[in-house]
Amino acid sequence: MEVDSQKAKELAILVTLDEMDRALSSGEIESLLRDKGYEMSERTIRLYLQRFDAEGLTESIGKQGRKITDKGRNLLDEQRLIHRVGYMSARIDQMTYTMDFDLPRRKGTVVINLAIIKKDDFIQYLPLVEQVFSLGYAMGTLVNLLDEGERIGANTIPEGHIGFCTVCSVTLNGVFLKYGIPTRSLFSGLLQLEQGQAVRFVELISYDGTSIDPLQLFIRGKMTDYLGAIRDGNGRIGAGFREIPGESYQLAMDLARQLQDIGLGAFLKIGRPSRDVLNVPVHEGCCGLIVIGGLNPVAVFEESGIPVSYNALAGYMEFNRLFPYTQMRERLKVN
Repeated sequence: MEVDSQKAKELAILVTLDEMDRALSSGEIESLLRDKGYEMSERTIRLYLQRFDAEGLTESIGKQGRKITDKGRNLLDEQRLIHRVGYMSARIDQMTYTMDFDLPRRKGTVVINLAIIKKDDFIQYLPLVEQVFSLGYAMGTLVNLLDEGERIGANTIPEGHIGFCTVCSVTLNGVFLKYGIPTRSLFSGLLQLEQGQAVRFVELISYDGTSIDPLQLFIRGKMTDYLGAIRDGNGRIGAGFREIPGESYQLAMDLARQLQDIGLGAFLKIGRPSRDVLNVPVHEGCCGLIVIGGLNPVAVFEESGIPVSYNALAGYMEFNRLFPYTQMRERLKVN
């Protein structure tokens, strides 16, 4: 407990120096920490600062006090990352519970991924995006295009760009929950395709062990091969692995068909209770689900060297704002 308390004090001092971004005296640090609810004497702060100097985390600027160094900022970044491990899993749970899509009425919000790309680049590579959808490598068939100045979540589309919205596969978790099926999102991975058929996972990242959507990491690291997948059926695409109670197998199959009918189909495979799915073991009494990744269409830009920024779980969108990907050309006024 004492070690944890000491660590918290050390980080509080470094965070204060980082936030102020200038040299601070021990007295100034003491005052700022007191405002945050930390009780530390100037003497204690000076002792910490002396050790930080020796470790290269801070540097003395004479009478002005101490400034945090790049090494100190790197340490803070590492600690923030540690605190964020498991963030994706928590974020998935939060958005699963708060989306309110009503399947029978086809109303309410779904979870959206967002890619921001120059409009000219998007139009140029639109044929490849369409192929990802037409071959079934995307999360359903519905999209939205945001114009410059429009917002979703914390994101605003900049001038000259377009916001390409795809449905996030977490939407499926939310739909299942409404029908009493708890869904555990275990990991995201890369599926190897051979002649258009999924044969095995070649990479896996647990949602519990990351602060970033794993599919974003795969795409950014150019580990995907959608260009190969749409060219000859041989490539690597993103997919998530879920588990549901075995007793809900039949209901899950029925819901999957209904979701497919309205453009939200994304289940590549639904395994039988207690049976492996593509050689991935499941817990006893559970069914394994393989779900197509919602960010998949974005990968063709990354693989083609086109600048694009993207965020999974970017926000919510009303279902009635979505439209079939086949209408993108008409809405963009291109042939």
